Amino acid sequence: MTDLEERTATDLRARLDTGVVIPAHPLALDDSGGLDLTAQRALTRYQLAAGAHGLAVGVHTTQFELHHDPGMLRTVWELAALTAAEAAPGQRPIMVAGLVGDTAQAVREAQIARELGYEAALMSPWGMSERSEPILLERAQAVGEVLPTIGFYLQDSVGGTPLTREFWRRLFELDSVVAVKVAPFDRYRTNDVLQELLVHDRWDQVAVLTGNDDAIVHDLLTPYRARVGGRLREVRARGGLLGQWAVGTKAAVELVARANAAVTADAIDQDLLALATDLVEVNAAVFDVAHDFAGCVPGVNEVLRQQGLVPTAACLGADLLSPGQSELIASMRSRYPELLDEQFVAEGRDAWLS
Repeated sequence: MTDLEERTATDLRARLDTGVVIPAHPLALDDSGGLDLTAQRALTRYQLAAGAHGLAVGVHTTQFELHHDPGMLRTVWELAALTAAEAAPGQRPIMVAGLVGDTAQAVREAQIARELGYEAALMSPWGMSERSEPILLERAQAVGEVLPTIGFYLQDSVGGTPLTREFWRRLFELDSVVAVKVAPFDRYRTNDVLQELLVHDRWDQVAVLTGNDDAIVHDLLTPYRARVGGRLREVRARGGLLGQWAVGTKAAVELVARANAAVTADAIDQDLLALATDLVEVNAAVFDVAHDFAGCVPGVNEVLRQQGLVPTAACLGADLLSPGQSELIASMRSRYPELLDEQFVAEGRDAWLS
């Protein structure tokens, strides 16, 4: 990396470690399956009006199938970047591009994203012809020559693969890695990543972002500690990048601020822990846990459809709502309106769609 690139990466890492809320950006389709530009723009406006510190576009919640159409992908990336610049002037939202595919495709997508003003890349194994750890590391290094990267441990149910501690050790060697999104939905695998980071020379140069939608509060409150060379080190997720935050974004911003304040004051109360269980209840409905996450992407869209922000829960691929999922989501909206921004969305919807 050049000196300028190193300074840019260092600045980005510092921003990512300040308690950021980066929601995954959904994809708004119309009834014919095409991109609904008005609704797509409204989603960006909603998330930023809610206080999000950045957006992740082209990720799982945006629908990986989007990457089959480079023209549509570019349109979605560009629209989000332009709308973010208009909606949050002077605030520098952190724009994260979700990348897929083998090394050549991922690098090509990274170049487009950088051209459009994106600051970091989050790479998924979706669409790769080979997912061995050497290939994943090779791809990360190649993309890192274009954009700073965020390491990503994706849960198996939506296309992830188990990764060894050695993989994380080698990934953290890359100077281009500014953060890691830990989202295996598994405490042992989450522990693997954080334990390796703790003992690595770059332990304080990689921000930790929770992606565990089933353990958001726990991740925000839990410190990982190790004594290395006679000095105590500690790492913790101060923020996150989550599909669950595609809905209830304002509530997420408030939660992260509350959790970080509680940690700073060493005053974690029972109400905050109880909130963790409420969030799991909501997420189970939205992500369709009862059917092994089969309806997780249309579930996000269905919340937004019921709230009047998008016209349909339909997806580009074959993903559909599971039987009873729509009714379960409606129940969650009634039981936990504050966690899904019901009043905030109702008050802002018309303006965002204008």
